[in-house]
Parts: sequence; structure tokens; C-alpha cells
Amino acid sequence: MFLTFINDAWHEGNTPILGAMDHAVWLGSSIFDGARSIRGRLPDLRLHLERAIRSAELLGLNCPYTVEQMEKLCREGVAKFPSDAELYIRPLIFGTDGLLIPAKSGFALTLFDAPLPAFSGFSACLSRLQRPGPLMAPTDAKASCLYPNTTRALRDAKERGYDNAVVCDVYGNVAEFATANLFFVDKAGQVLTPIANGCFLSGITRARVIGLLATQGIKVEERSVSPDELADAQEIFNTGNFAKVLPCTRYEGRDLPIGPIATLARKLYLEFMETE
Repeated sequence: MFLTFINDAWHEGNTPILGAMDHAVWLGSSIFDGARSIRGRLPDLRLHLERAIRSAELLGLNCPYTVEQMEKLCREGVAKFPSDAELYIRPLIFGTDGLLIPAKSGFALTLFDAPLPAFSGFSACLSRLQRPGPLMAPTDAKASCLYPNTTRALRDAKERGYDNAVVCDVYGNVAEFATANLFFVDKAGQVLTPIANGCFLSGITRARVIGLLATQGIKVEERSVSPDELADAQEIFNTGNFAKVLPCTRYEGRDLPIGPIATLARKLYLEFMETE
């Protein structure tokens, strides 16, 4: 099932929303965010909606809805699905009028079935591509124009026999996976994640997992990470809105276990979600 809210009304399916002259089509002025509804629970929904508005402003767009209005729409849309549905919630803000600078913005909200992936692991390799720096692209926004580089990294990884890719920043340090933030446990047992340096989004789920692990006395160190450090990691996992926490079980041809930290992080997140 697929629902779209556009022009003050709900529609079924992938409703057309853009024309060939719209700013977002030919100049890429659009942002989106992703939230989740899992059996009626909407973890960190408001944080995702606040980030959507912030991302829009960074691209010179003005969201025509407030956070409160978007939250009401999200809950209204979720109620149209079965109570046990696992959904992806995607607000989209895009430029319509304007020559080079967007002069008017549109809004659409989509909800669709997207089951939470099984906690079974994925493979990854080190990408030859890099994340752009903050002076090169709107890296502080969840901007649609950043995602062609993501798909390039994914295509390259799949051609090499892997599911995902580890992408470095412009300084040569590990930034994140192509599709989610990265955590690992080093050979000394320390839990680490690359420090946010403007080259990638420090995710909402990333921050939530760091906080949840802290409640169990587990400190996550945020610092610059060399790609070489992943070669002898005890475990590697990711965090992101779509899957929440997923273990990397093969990196550059080396098999890895589904480790205790990733397992705990997933457990803590699912418990937190039930309180939302």
C-alpha cells in the first residue's frame, strides 16, 4: 500500500507532483527525510520532521507546513494502514517556481509498506568514492542531490559482490556506510563511530543508539577513523532510519560475527521504540 498527501488531500499510489519546469526537476532543489511507524510506534518522529524543515531552509526552501501540522498528517496517514503495519514515512519539500533561486516550495508526504529488515547482516567493501566536503555540497541537509553519489557507491559495491560500501570523507577518513552511519568495535574492545565533521549527516538514530548504549555504561568514542582500523575490527554495524541497527557480517572478504554490541544496540532500540 502506498499513500501520498499532496495539495491538501490523500491519494493512493505514486501521485505525480512535479512538472518539467519545476525547480526541483531541473536544478535539484529538494530534500526529504525518513521516519518510521512500526506497529503504530513512531520513534523520534518529531526530530525527523524538525530536520526536514531545517534541511529545506539550508537549500533556500520554505516548508509550507509546520512541524505540528506535519506530525498530525503523519499520524493521520498511519491510521489509514493496518495496526500491525511497518511503514516508511517520507516528507518531501521541493522547489517549484524560480529560475536559479527557488521562489516557491511544495510539499508531499508519502507513507508505504516497508518491513523492518531482519537482523541477519550485510556485506560491505571500502568504496573508491568519497563524501563531498561542506564547502562542496549541502552536506548539512538531507538533500536529494547528494544521493546520486550514494547510488554510485552502491552500484560499485554490488559489481564487486558486496551489499554496501564504506565511504570516506574528503580527508581520507571513514565517514559512514553509503546508506547509514557506521559503528565498530576495535581490537581493544572500544566502541567507536566516526566523528561528525560536516561531510556526512550525524543521524538521529545514530544519536539515539549512542545514548541508549550509555545507559548500559558503554561509551561510544567519536573521533577520526582510519580505513585501516576496520581491517581488524571485532564487529561492525550500522545505524539508520530504515533498518535501525544492522550488523555487517562480511567486510572486504573477512567474515565478522553478529557481535554483542550490535545485538545490544538493536535490543535497546526496539525497547525504546515501544515507549514512543
